[in-house]
Amino acid sequence: MEAVNVSCCQIAPHFGDVAANRSLCERAVAEAAGQGAELVVLPELATTGYVFTGPDEAAALAEPADGPSVRGWVALAGRLGVTIVGGWCERGSSGHLYNSAAVVTGDGVAAVYRKAHLWDGEKLIFSQGSARPPVLSIGDARISVMICYDLEFPEWVRLPALAGAQLLCVPANWPVMPPPGPPGERPMEVVRAQAAASTNRIFIAVCDRVGPERGVDWVGHSVICDPDGWPITGPAPAAVACTIGAGCSLALADNKAISGHNDVLADRRPGLYRALGEGNG
Repeated sequence: MEAVNVSCCQIAPHFGDVAANRSLCERAVAEAAGQGAELVVLPELATTGYVFTGPDEAAALAEPADGPSVRGWVALAGRLGVTIVGGWCERGSSGHLYNSAAVVTGDGVAAVYRKAHLWDGEKLIFSQGSARPPVLSIGDARISVMICYDLEFPEWVRLPALAGAQLLCVPANWPVMPPPGPPGERPMEVVRAQAAASTNRIFIAVCDRVGPERGVDWVGHSVICDPDGWPITGPAPAAVACTIGAGCSLALADNKAISGHNDVLADRRPGLYRALGEGNG
């Protein structure tokens, strides 16, 4: 079973310095490719930083999907022969701002996903995305993408799993939230990623960031989980810029059986869950 080499580049963006952050992303992706990566995940809002004071500041840093940051990723992907998944602050054609992620190859932009579930102050800056996570066939891999807080909604993760995704790529900015958990426990963000991988039997690669920004610290702990929910690499250190990578035998995600009589998708009983769609679940 041939493995796809997946890497997460846990970088420390410089807030507001888009040019420096483009260079930082380029160096990190090149390093990952040099280590054998075929698919590289960058953090959420990797080109701008995260802690905007408001929509005006975000608008000044935003770029369209055909702007220089995403075009640069396409050129980089072509030069290195990799697929890149990364987050940036998108200016839509309507002028609305979106917290977005692009999936790019050397052939161009394969998909743009706009974050559907906005966290905290993001609601004061960004418009919500309204499209489901795309499922893309890139080579023999079927990959999907969502962003950070999206991963905390089981219904949302289930959609790409039902659509055949083998690997879910998640650019993230996990802020440290008080109070701290019990000593020795993994952050709940990592636990949720593991649970989502296990309950859907898919690979999940979450790429967080590091580096304090305007009084906010980050969980770090980027992780790649297998379909059983176990980390196959990571969690990465909490406060260290680094790259983690692992070979992912993606065909394992096509097998949804967990016992001789159980299958995590076939055992579903959607008729009993109708209240979820009606907003009463």
